[in-house]
Amino acid sequence: MAIRSLAQTPLLPPGFTVPASRWTDPATRLRELLESEPYVFAPGIYDPHGAEIAMYHHATAIYFSGYSFAIGHLGTTDMDLYSGPEIADGARRTISALRKFQLTMATGDPEKGVPPTHLEIPPVVVDMDGGYGNLFNVQRVAELYVNAGVAGAHIEDQVLPKRCGHIAGKALISADEMVGKLRMARAVAEDLGRTDFVVIARTDAVSAVDAPETTRGLDLAIERALRYLDSGAPDLVWCEFPNSDREPTERFADQVRRRFPDAKLAFNWSSSFKWFNDPNPISFAELGELGYRFLFITLAAQHAMGYGFSKLLQGLSEEQERAYVALQRREWAPDDDIPTKSHHLFTGVPYHQVLGQTMGASRLGGFAGETAEKAV
Repeated sequence: MAIRSLAQTPLLPPGFTVPASRWTDPATRLRELLESEPYVFAPGIYDPHGAEIAMYHHATAIYFSGYSFAIGHLGTTDMDLYSGPEIADGARRTISALRKFQLTMATGDPEKGVPPTHLEIPPVVVDMDGGYGNLFNVQRVAELYVNAGVAGAHIEDQVLPKRCGHIAGKALISADEMVGKLRMARAVAEDLGRTDFVVIARTDAVSAVDAPETTRGLDLAIERALRYLDSGAPDLVWCEFPNSDREPTERFADQVRRRFPDAKLAFNWSSSFKWFNDPNPISFAELGELGYRFLFITLAAQHAMGYGFSKLLQGLSEEQERAYVALQRREWAPDDDIPTKSHHLFTGVPYHQVLGQTMGASRLGGFAGETAEKAV
């Protein structure tokens, strides 16, 4: 990914630089991407560490998933068992970590000859579930999100307490109440001077078991999407589909864009679907052509971490320390780029050392007494 320009910051010693986009509103950057790219893909994460790994690998954007947050921080399912301020604080810490990680990588490791790496900070979109209450709960949480530096958020039209879109028993609030929540999120962002903040309206109408309307299924989802867009509050609409079938995905896009030709759609390439069993899974490129501009895999980090850690634990059970030696060989393979292989660099020890010396924090000491890492 090409860096447009570099600039100095007081948080780096003289001579070190970061991408000048550090001071661009993340929401403005997300809007630029939505306008200029065929689609924007965002891997789903649930903590700062996963977001940093995504940033290292040049993720265009990042999706802070509510279900992932529930699993990663509560060890439970997605049924409104955490509050708005809890996930808002998780998002705040994640965005703060990305800004710090940019400084960490821009320092490199001068003592070991590791050059600086300049990374753009990807805009972060955060799950707001159903707003965690009424209109004024939305006001509070939207303020927390906007002040945290979140690029955008989505709100869904479920009765609270909400549940994951792929869990049975969902019910819908009225479309009017949903529009009020969307307008509130928009108003909060504008009041705080963040007019580019991206608001996404999600509808769970396809598989809801109860709703004020008599219409059900995909027809209701289309009707709801049109109502939300007609309000002028959301920038994108997202229909949560119950499976990977192409036809509903294509029909939703077609019907919505007949009324709103420039409408931007969001799509959850959900981990709940067994895509490996689908003989012809819809591609990101195809979704982009249909108008789905923001794509994400909600539980991407959770599944990847679960798989990788499980395989290590299985190996340790069977081969003891040899399994970890094998892991390190894969981490340090010269033809691969695994940023966490050196947690010393990844977590910013060289950055703290260099900046600490510049600012007179002499108690940090040096690395001369450390044992050198053995070459693999």
